[in-house]
Amino acid sequence: MMSRNPFLRPIALLPVLACLGMAWAGHAQAQALERRGYPSQPIKLVVPFAPGGSTDIVARLIAEAMREPLGQPVVVENKAGAAGLIGAEAVARAQSDGYTIGVGTISTLAVNTVMLQSVRRDPLEALAPVIALAQIPSVFSTHPSLGVADLQGLVATLRAKPDHYTIGSAGVGSIGHLIAEAMNETLGVRLRHIPYKGQGPVINSALSGETQVLSDQYPSSSSLVQSGRLIPFAVAAPQRLPALPDVPTLAEAGYPALNRLAITWFGLVAPAGTPPAVINTLNHAARDAMHQPAVQARLEQLGVVPMGGSPQQFAQLISDTRTQIQQLVQQRKLVLD
Repeated sequence: MMSRNPFLRPIALLPVLACLGMAWAGHAQAQALERRGYPSQPIKLVVPFAPGGSTDIVARLIAEAMREPLGQPVVVENKAGAAGLIGAEAVARAQSDGYTIGVGTISTLAVNTVMLQSVRRDPLEALAPVIALAQIPSVFSTHPSLGVADLQGLVATLRAKPDHYTIGSAGVGSIGHLIAEAMNETLGVRLRHIPYKGQGPVINSALSGETQVLSDQYPSSSSLVQSGRLIPFAVAAPQRLPALPDVPTLAEAGYPALNRLAITWFGLVAPAGTPPAVINTLNHAARDAMHQPAVQARLEQLGVVPMGGSPQQFAQLISDTRTQIQQLVQQRKLVLD
């Protein structure tokens, strides 16, 4: 029963007044940005990984191409560490004025939120999706000493000696760990997972034969596959890669869910509360950047598939991927951190 005390009744209105205040503040901020002509100064793009990786390479390419449609430079700042969490937190804590944005990846937006209990905030509450930028195909390969050249041969070899052969990842809870577990679940095999500190050591372990199976983004493994130091048996991609026309996709081999999971993706995000007008400006600038012929040619050379679309479509991609990961974690009864 509602109290008749006039000093208590206004308390019930506080949440409503707070929401109205936030809405008014957001509207006022949007108007102020519009008056100043967003953007009126350089924009910082936080990449949550070290320089030189596939995500960083593509992010820098698109950031440079966004300069023309925005009329301002987009300056990349790398904030690596904690499986991308440090960079993601930096963006979430930034002012929601459109001058600090970030790269959100399948790891930071979907995998970490399920696999790592240390992630307390829902990324769709702390961050605003702007646009899905690109898909990066993965290539699955083996050390030549294993003596297999296709997926069927690999499955037969692994089933003959359960728990004998190994696959590395960049750490417990990483996308590589998740893919390893998905391979075991989907292919009916038992690869032993070995966590390393980063993808570089994972690749080195595969080259030395310390691990026998490798899943990796194609841009960083392409030269090793082309030189014969690693033997590809499948790719995760929408279609076969032009550079590996004889290597089937996992979808072709009958494993569409594993194919979808192993195609890594990333896009642009902004702090939650960023005005819709600013989100739209960034979305259109990124679309324009991805349509530039030089950008398209470079992405094709890297084996990267441009995406695009609306902020809502990017949000749906994040949600769908997270659901798939949650199902896998439950099926495998994975022990999280």
